[in-house]
Amino acid sequence: MIGNNQTLVLEFLLLGLPIMSEYELLFYTLFLAMYLTTILGNLLIILLVQLDSHLHTPMYLFLSNLSFSDLCFSSVTIPKLLHNMQSQVPSISYADCLTQMYFFLVFGDTECFLLVLMAYDRYVAICFPLQYPSIMSTKLCVSRVVLLWMLTIFHAMLHTLLTVRLSFCEKKVILHFFCDLPAILKLSCSDTYVNELMIFIMGGIFSIIPFLLIVLSYVRIFFSILKIPSIQGIHKVFSTCGSHLSVVSLFYGTIIGLYLCPSANNSTVKETAMSLMYTLVTPMLNPFIYSLRNKDIKRALVRVICSKKISL
Repeated sequence: MIGNNQTLVLEFLLLGLPIMSEYELLFYTLFLAMYLTTILGNLLIILLVQLDSHLHTPMYLFLSNLSFSDLCFSSVTIPKLLHNMQSQVPSISYADCLTQMYFFLVFGDTECFLLVLMAYDRYVAICFPLQYPSIMSTKLCVSRVVLLWMLTIFHAMLHTLLTVRLSFCEKKVILHFFCDLPAILKLSCSDTYVNELMIFIMGGIFSIIPFLLIVLSYVRIFFSILKIPSIQGIHKVFSTCGSHLSVVSLFYGTIIGLYLCPSANNSTVKETAMSLMYTLVTPMLNPFIYSLRNKDIKRALVRVICSKKISL
């Protein structure tokens, strides 16, 4: 990576968030509180699923993995953001940048596929209730989750290895608050055609196809709802799917707004704000969405608290 207009890159400078200096302390406190809420909320979901035997079902297996993914997804970017907000020079080493990019891709892809599995679980439960135990057996669900993690690790490794082969110019300022893959490619002096081609191909497989599968699942669920004669039955279906639909809307709504509806003006500001939405806000809200709308989670929390009191 050494040449006339190239240099050995040891670190990058992260532009960060477009926040005026007088408001930095306020936003630092806000982001720290949101991050701690994300950690506590998702840890609570994971612990409840582990401790309460009533939640040892496919739906809550997927939910606990989603909470773990959300927890890690925020932890990949937010601690570094908070550190740089307090630092005079918001830098990140080349190795740390690639590591951050790798894990960002792993946990971002995992969230996409987990939302598909959760939609499929609701589809089978509503459309094929009698076959549900065989289709969504514990062994099959665990194997699906393992395959999911293997695919996301492969995808992230592919992009990381393709990025490692690139060389970079003296311009080392990343116009983002974390090492996002497109932002890194903009700094390269090498030919990035292969990288961009793989982003296009793999992006369709790991983002668009999961979204279409979720839509297809809910279209089938919708037509099944039309066959339910009672209002009470319809209400039960909506209460079962409501939490998952809310999470899907938050996650994919942000991604669609960011990547499919680009704006000519203030694109950097918009990208940064939207990225903050799905790296911090969405992972923080997911536990609240599932706990506030889910009676099973509320009952599990009561059972765990009561059992601890009795043991004491």
